[in-house]
Amino acid sequence: MTDPIVTFFDAWQCTEPEQRLEKIDQSVTDKIKYDDPRTPQTINGKTALNEYVGMFSANAPGWSAKVVGCDTTAGMTRATVAFGGKGPDGKDMIQHGQYFIETEDELISRMVGFAGTGPNIEK
Repeated sequence: MTDPIVTFFDAWQCTEPEQRLEKIDQSVTDKIKYDDPRTPQTINGKTALNEYVGMFSANAPGWSAKVVGCDTTAGMTRATVAFGGKGPDGKDMIQHGQYFIETEDELISRMVGFAGTGPNIEK
């Protein structure tokens, strides 16, 4: 189940809207629902998702989004994604996020992302 997920995150470094939409078309359903910590409300549909993903390449030129881990249980897929590139100081940076993904007909239908890889609970 990783192919549409990898394709979706490949779209994050596409600077051209048409190229980005092509990858989004290949990876998500028409009625995609998407949320992450930076979305004020659920993003619905490919056009809105393309615009949102385009903000990543516009605001973080040269950065990439790469799936570095993926597993599925009971039809729910968890993907860990490394967002990386040059920081303001010119040094390489990586930030991780986790996404919980539902599919329909082998395409992503619902995606909810979280910053980081989960809270640390100290005893």
